[in-house]
Amino acid sequence: MDYKFSDSLKNMKPSEIRELLKYARAKNFISLSGGMPSPDSFPYSDLKEIINEVIDNYGSLALQYGNTGGLNELRQEIGRLVKETESFTANEMQILVTSGSQQGLYELAKVMANPGDAIITEEPTYVGAISAFDANKLDMHSVPMDDNGLLTEELEAEIVKLSRSGKKPKFIYTIPTFQNPTGLTMSLERRKHLLEISYKYEIPVVEDNPYGELRFEGSRVPSIKSLDTQESVIYLGTFSKIMCPGFRIGFTIAPESYTNRANLLKQALDLSSSTFSQYVAWLYLKRDVIKRMIPRAVSMYRKKKDAMLKALEQNFPEGSTWSRPKGGMFIWAKIHPKINTTEMLAEAVQEGVSYVSGNSFSPSRSQGNAMRLNFTFPTEEQISEGISKISRIIERRIEVMKTA
Repeated sequence: MDYKFSDSLKNMKPSEIRELLKYARAKNFISLSGGMPSPDSFPYSDLKEIINEVIDNYGSLALQYGNTGGLNELRQEIGRLVKETESFTANEMQILVTSGSQQGLYELAKVMANPGDAIITEEPTYVGAISAFDANKLDMHSVPMDDNGLLTEELEAEIVKLSRSGKKPKFIYTIPTFQNPTGLTMSLERRKHLLEISYKYEIPVVEDNPYGELRFEGSRVPSIKSLDTQESVIYLGTFSKIMCPGFRIGFTIAPESYTNRANLLKQALDLSSSTFSQYVAWLYLKRDVIKRMIPRAVSMYRKKKDAMLKALEQNFPEGSTWSRPKGGMFIWAKIHPKINTTEMLAEAVQEGVSYVSGNSFSPSRSQGNAMRLNFTFPTEEQISEGISKISRIIERRIEVMKTA
């Protein structure tokens, strides 16, 4: 039978990261691509105790269908978490538990915009957000960043231009802290200006914060949500980096007018997130296991980040540049402007190493000579070897250009 498929996914392409993950577990292959936490950071013994407790004491509930909005006890603990870490309050009705923050992104696109509507992202931005927005046929417009994050003056100019053409953006999507893919952090001044713009033009801000707890140095910058006085910010969080990704638990915090609508959509998507995973996450927070796990992970990741920066300094060709994140999981590197990192990737895979090419994160396809490098998953030895391999490939390509 010749199936006649819908047009909904016509323009979607497979994620380069998903394609590369199949190599991540191959023997002797060095993955600097996937945004995966180190398995050494997982709190195995604590989770084993919690899982046994869930089975023994809550099994009849944890193995059953759950509430679409999320386990009430878990939502209470998420409220406590964000109050302690991000200094804002949220009640249960403002918190929606999702199947990973990726589901939250898909819900956001579906609830806040119609196909063809304009939205604004950073340039570059998270590939999963691009996928979610593409799936809902949104018209993405991206605004550049510098070392202090999103260029808010350029953001306002873009809003004015779009509004004049009858395409006022439906929301502004940002990862302000240890951004994916750049690792950069938006300054406090820019955060305040972003909120002023949001209020002035009545455009919601979506603050995605997967990495905020993974700070290696410097002082915490207040979340945009904590600065918001007009309920203009929709906040996305996840347990993938503060517990482990396999349980697929994320959350959205927003005004009830939003969570009520997202809740209706979630009923159509999966009825509810895994009840069992939610019970585990609840006890994980209630027991404050997170307060032991995060410092261990931060100590481990700081050393790996330093190892990658050292390897880049020792190996990458002159003229290359890269970010110097104070936390998170990624370094963003730019190489010779005439080298296309998407084209170069196949050669890197043949050499036994992977990265993610810059254009995977670019709504405007303007990051052709960039790459995202993950330092949390590989060992320090693999980081050194992987960067050395990529450097040799770059140098070979530069030599070919010189003789061409």
